[in-house]
Amino acid sequence: MINVPELFGSNVFNDDVMKEKLPKPVYKSLKKTINDGDPLDESMANAVAHAMKEWAIEMGCTHYTHWFQPLTGITAEKHDSFITPDGDGKVIMTFSGKELIKGEPDASSFPNGGIRATFEARGYTAWDPTSPVFAKDGTLYIPTAFASYTGEVLDKKTPLLRSMQFLSKEAVRILKLFGKDDVNRVITTVGAEQEYFLIDKNMYDARPDLIFTGRTLFGAKAPKGQELDDHYFGAIKTRVAEFMAELDRELWSYGILSKTKHNEVAPSQHEVAPIYATTNVAVDNNELLMELLKKTAEKFDLVCLLHEKPFAGVNGSGKHNNWSMFTNTGENLLKPGKNPSENTQFLLFLAAIVKAVDEYQDLLRISVASAGNDHRLGANEAPPSIMSVFLGDDLTAVVDSIEIGEEHESEGKVTMDLGVEVLPSLKKDTTDRNRTSPFAFTGNRFEFRMLGSSVNVATPNTVLNTIVAEELKEFADQLEKVKDFKRAAKRLIVRTFKKHDRIIFNGDNYSEDWVHEAERRGLLNLKSVPMAVKHYLDEKNIRLFTENGVFTREELMARYEVDLETYAKLINIEAHTMLDMAKKDIIPAVTAYVKELTDTALAKKALSADIPVVLETELITDLSQKLVCFSNKITELENDLIKAGEFESDIQEYADFYCDTVFADMQALRAICDDMETETASDYWPYPSYGEMLFGV
Repeated sequence: MINVPELFGSNVFNDDVMKEKLPKPVYKSLKKTINDGDPLDESMANAVAHAMKEWAIEMGCTHYTHWFQPLTGITAEKHDSFITPDGDGKVIMTFSGKELIKGEPDASSFPNGGIRATFEARGYTAWDPTSPVFAKDGTLYIPTAFASYTGEVLDKKTPLLRSMQFLSKEAVRILKLFGKDDVNRVITTVGAEQEYFLIDKNMYDARPDLIFTGRTLFGAKAPKGQELDDHYFGAIKTRVAEFMAELDRELWSYGILSKTKHNEVAPSQHEVAPIYATTNVAVDNNELLMELLKKTAEKFDLVCLLHEKPFAGVNGSGKHNNWSMFTNTGENLLKPGKNPSENTQFLLFLAAIVKAVDEYQDLLRISVASAGNDHRLGANEAPPSIMSVFLGDDLTAVVDSIEIGEEHESEGKVTMDLGVEVLPSLKKDTTDRNRTSPFAFTGNRFEFRMLGSSVNVATPNTVLNTIVAEELKEFADQLEKVKDFKRAAKRLIVRTFKKHDRIIFNGDNYSEDWVHEAERRGLLNLKSVPMAVKHYLDEKNIRLFTENGVFTREELMARYEVDLETYAKLINIEAHTMLDMAKKDIIPAVTAYVKELTDTALAKKALSADIPVVLETELITDLSQKLVCFSNKITELENDLIKAGEFESDIQEYADFYCDTVFADMQALRAICDDMETETASDYWPYPSYGEMLFGV
């Protein structure tokens, strides 16, 4: 039996360790940096570095690494040992403040959108003291930001920290108007629920498409999928339960507040959900969580799939981003109170969020754009690619009454009697949940549900923080000039809701009717990465980021280039993997099966002309025709991959071609292959089937 309180954070250089290892003045200075965002006094760095090194050695560490988040979508690390020669042929273990604060990885070998040429290699990492340092696998991990030699940021963390700083500043301005002079900082918090698949490692190893791309590029549906809804919240299989128990132990040891685990909708799909944390800490925790999911799975001969759509025909995986705002005094700014209609402060922040989502729909869509997520959004398992806000019936009624100038009295929570004496009465929430909404209010926070399962949650939260801060800034600029603040605030709330209520939708976002209704309302429907990402270049978006210090124009252009280039490269890898599988395995397998059918038919004929061979003949004819069609589709895909090179000089056209032409070729090739799989004997088919993979754990 494990002692969870004792285990929790045992691999983290946490508050208890800092109190023990650091001199009191150093400890107080570091805590002010962590809690209040104050700059760290560099004179303290050596003392902090020494304490970290001593603790790391006690934890069995021999190395340290600056752990950062480049534009690859995953984390990066370069390990250096603590050893220093002592001049007598031996070594001592040292770690300086300079080594803690600054590192030098190669900045040209990571995606940079043209900011760095290949021969311009130097880059820098800078310690983020607000995110905990931890020990893992014999190395001290130091969360850091990453920038080029010329100062442009090339990572996900730095813009997030900038956006948090921007939002804090503007939210504090608003709160000062409400007389809250004790508030000097507002933080955003995030709880990122994580969905994933588990499959047997032997089956994974037999699928080149999973190895190279993370998803199945071919595969006929199994006889049973998720039709019975029997996997969702179902009893957890023994092997998976053991994996989950080990995962919890790992997560808790790194101070990650893992709270909930359960089976998800699709077979072999599961979810783990943490309690919320400060946004930049939650981002680092989620990156570590994804790594631990994969490493822990290996211990049980399993493979964790984090692709958004590893299997066609069943639900893909997402990540639900539960976002809120708290003051340094502990107040949740998104808590409506007993009567929201009388809570002007809450309504003002709510109005800013509604306005932000309406005006910057495109940026929120860009923030979750990936080749994998294109498969998932709008596929009756995740919100569509149309942004909207769900407020629930009660809060929507408040907004409606504000718009028409009437008073609204909230009913509050109603008690439900279930009609069985032994069962307790239940207090019913004032609003239902809407699992189809991309951006839903859930009581004291917003749940952004469009994120794909593999995404780094820094980007969506950078956008969310920035667009809300921009609206708060606009509100503060207006309200700081007025004499009657309360009256002006209420008028501003009314104007804002009237102008932006088109973005509020409480219905079924999966329905086709909503697609038409959204179009009528003038809402954007950006269905693919190339279609979405080009809005980075809209002047309003460039102005938003540059004027508020979240991105420079060069940094924004770099992300536009990197996102499109990454998309094209991923589709290219998938296409070449399909060709490899098709030519080396699938055609030979089906051909061999057709040969066996032919040999069987000939053998029957040789025995007697009266023995019927109709079945074999029909199957031979059908498969032979499909093989010819399959071969033709292979040629089309090969030709279009060559043609793609003609568009390489224009990154937008290049990505558009991969989206509109190459991906369409891939879908056509897959359709024929999946049809052939259903007609080919399983002994001949070269890969594990969907049924084996999804139900084989």
